[in-house]
Amino acid sequence: MNTAGAARVVAIGIATLDAIVVVDRLPGSDERVPGLDGTLAGGGVAATAAVTLARLGVAVRFVGRVGDDASGRLIRDGLADEGVDVAGLRLARPPERSPVSTILVEAGTGNRAIAPYLGDGRPIELDSDDLAACTAADWVHLDDLGLAALPALAAAGVTTPVSVDDGVGTRPIPFERVTLYGPTATVLARRFPATTLEASAEACLAAGPRLVVATLGPDGSLVSERAADGRVRHERMASWPAEIVSTLGAGDVFHGALLAGLVEDRSAAEAAHRAAATAAISCRALDGRSGIPRTDELAAWIAEREPARA
Repeated sequence: MNTAGAARVVAIGIATLDAIVVVDRLPGSDERVPGLDGTLAGGGVAATAAVTLARLGVAVRFVGRVGDDASGRLIRDGLADEGVDVAGLRLARPPERSPVSTILVEAGTGNRAIAPYLGDGRPIELDSDDLAACTAADWVHLDDLGLAALPALAAAGVTTPVSVDDGVGTRPIPFERVTLYGPTATVLARRFPATTLEASAEACLAAGPRLVVATLGPDGSLVSERAADGRVRHERMASWPAEIVSTLGAGDVFHGALLAGLVEDRSAAEAAHRAAATAAISCRALDGRSGIPRTDELAAWIAEREPARA
């Protein structure tokens, strides 16, 4: 049970610094294409989910590692400025360097090409303060890099529910330790091949998770939940119409907002419904963070558009 003043969610994983440039079209090999706009912003799967949680009023701690360099300090300060507890973010000494990404966004479509430098990829080590924060939290949220923290959580006897954002589907996952699995539809179908996405979700639920929320891009999401009696309920959730400047970070925002809804004791379907709205709003900005709404703006945005969806 969460204690007063403690982080309700601990996000463990990667934090990056993103250099983002808008182009008319994505270039080919050895081609120079003029940029139309550009910005420098914080990014990273778990880090952007943490910012989303903070903007939606949920106390959140980020645990990760960056280099003790100019990029690392910008990453740390950007998270702290958003109200994220960065006590668990280590600044590693040289020669380790911070993760950075170059991102090209195609004007008009919002499609993107990403060249990420993820650092040395060393597993994130949890100290006693991190483990205490995870024990006190309502959720522990992991991205691909953060998955390496699962053995330490198990060894320390941490029983806090675990959420996994699996947008790449490369690392093995001990699904028996996962409560909420959040893949893309493509990753879910690849990990659990079946004739339908619902059948893939059921196979995943049988492996351990209680809840699977697969994102389908512009087609919304699939929420699959296993009840206490073992029955599985599937619900397809529609996306929200949005004016897209860039889809960068939208999936990370979705997962942060999904957890915010679950922390507020909303049903999985309602949490996914609001998470989709949060992600849609975030697409109004070139980077993956500055467009994330706060609670009041999200509520007003939904109230204005909900009748049209009925």
